[in-house]
Order: sequence, then structure tokens, then C-alpha cells
Amino acid sequence: MAPTKTILRALAGKALPTPPIWMMRQAGRYLPEYRATRAQAGDFLSLCYNPELAAEVTLQPIRRYGFDAAILFADILLIPQALGADLWFVTGEGPRLSTITSQADFDKLGPVSDIHETLNPIYNTVKILSKELPSETTLIGFAGAPWTVATYMIAGRGTPDQGPAHALMQENVAVFEALMDKITEATIHYLLAQIEAGAEVVKIFDSWAGSLKGDAFLKYSLEPAKRITAALKAKHPHIPVIGFPREAGDGYIGFAKATGVDCVALDNSVSAEWGAKNVQVDGCVQGNLASSHMVSGGQALVDETKAIVKAFSGGPHIFNLGHGITPDADPDNVQRMIDAVRDV
Repeated sequence: MAPTKTILRALAGKALPTPPIWMMRQAGRYLPEYRATRAQAGDFLSLCYNPELAAEVTLQPIRRYGFDAAILFADILLIPQALGADLWFVTGEGPRLSTITSQADFDKLGPVSDIHETLNPIYNTVKILSKELPSETTLIGFAGAPWTVATYMIAGRGTPDQGPAHALMQENVAVFEALMDKITEATIHYLLAQIEAGAEVVKIFDSWAGSLKGDAFLKYSLEPAKRITAALKAKHPHIPVIGFPREAGDGYIGFAKATGVDCVALDNSVSAEWGAKNVQVDGCVQGNLASSHMVSGGQALVDETKAIVKAFSGGPHIFNLGHGITPDADPDNVQRMIDAVRDV
């Protein structure tokens, strides 16, 4: 049976007269209602692990804007925590983790089979959302890609150039590859559980793929995405997968065919015209308005939104930002973007 929800139709390869819309980090700090709910939760991790409140912040942008999809509210670093890493957030600075830089560090991690005990609240959030979302709204689950998650686990925090992970890759490839393998297996288990709880689409966020070059990109970004997608499709062949190897540049070309993902999300370091010519030829693309437009607004926001819609109008397209919306964004600009896409 052909899907009826707009995003599922685009993911099945249908070019629609108006592209469906959702927005990375659409439940987040730019919304006053999110900030109020987070205050109620107490802190970020408490919000992630509270199914009722996590479902609430996932629903908030759907109520406000009527996006075509909701993305589960969680965080890519819950997998390291579920594997036994220490995880905490420093206000104004972001995540901190215990580091994995040696075999002894790696050996402290728990088995992949144990992750569900920690992650069960996330699956409960998915179950709540699958009941409470409007019938026309698609529910997207997600995980961080193994390379991106590994960069945080190795450095213990976000880094500008992912230098510690690159160093471990060179200096102790056995530990690096063992860590990548464990994260990949955990990601498969995690996404399968999200699908079984009610996720209709899943997305793999490789936020730091752009720092991998040449063979390293193929081995540590493309191959894990292929392995995860194949495992998911083996059990749930009709669940679409979106891949996002951010800032991959020419690595975007052929990524869908090589990995089996149903859609490639594009960041805004490539133009929509380039994406249509080089990536959309293989199927659905998602993207790729610069998130800075959500801050600056104005006619430039409207013009660039319309230009992206036009550039991708010849094939299947899901409208989105090139990266997540930032906390300083103006909520009114989100509505301007939606109106421009839908030509209200």
C-alpha cells in the first residue's frame, strides 16, 4: 500500500508539489515553551529520560507550527551513557564524558545487550508520541552515527576538529575500531527498539563526517551507515532511513546508493542546485536552508527558502535546515519559512 503521509511519500521517491517540512532541533531552546518544560524537568538529561516531558517538548513545535514530522526528543550521547560512559552537561558549554583512549578504558564499557535498561525511557517516549501525534504527522527516531559519537567518547567533549579521535585512529587503530564496532552494534539495537516502539522513519546524524577524508570517510562514515541501514532493513524493510553525513561535500555523491539509505540530508555548505544535480538524481534529498536565516529573517529568508524549493522541485524533497536551529532563532522566522515553502 502506498504511504499517505507526505514525508513517507517523499521518502518513497515521490516528487510532491509542496515539499513536506520539519526542522532539525525543532524542539529546543528557541521556544519559550521548551525552556519552561526543561525548567520543570530540572536539567537536560532529566528531560531526555522523562517520557512524559520528552514527549511534551516533541509535541510543542507540532502544535505551534504544524510540521509534517516530529523528531523524537533525545540526545546522541545517550548511547555512550547506556554503554557505561559517564555523561554530564555543563551549562553553557555542552556535554562532558569519561574518555576512551586505551584498551583499559574500552574494557570498562558494558555489553551492547545491556543498553536497553538505560534507554527504556526513550522507547516509552516513542510509544507516547505514536499515540498522541496528529494522524498526519510522521514520527522520526534517530541516533548519532558511530564516528560522531566516537569523537565525543574519545575526547570527552565536542572539539573543533575532532583531533583526539583522529589521533586515536592513527595511534591505536585496534581500540578505535573496537569502539566504532561497539557503537555501531549499539546503534542498530537502539534504532530497532525505536522502530518497534513506533518510529516510522529513522535518521542517522553524522555531524562530524566532514572531518573524514578519502578512505577514512568510506571506512568510518559510509560503511557504518551501510551496516546500520542493512540491519534495520533486514527486520523492517519498509522503514525509511535518512542519512546525514554533514559537510561530506563530494562524499554526498552516491551516498544513498552505497549505503542503502532512502534519503540524504544535505547541509548548507553545498547549494541546492548542486544537490539536485549530484544527489537528488539517486532519490530523496532533505535540506538545506542555512539555520542563520532563522535568526536574521527578512526577505532573504523568504527568497532563499523559495529558491531551495524551486531547485529541488524536479524530484523528491523534504524541506529542512542545513543544520539544527540555534537557540537565538526567532520563532516568528520559523513560521515565515513554513509560509514561504507552502506559499501561503
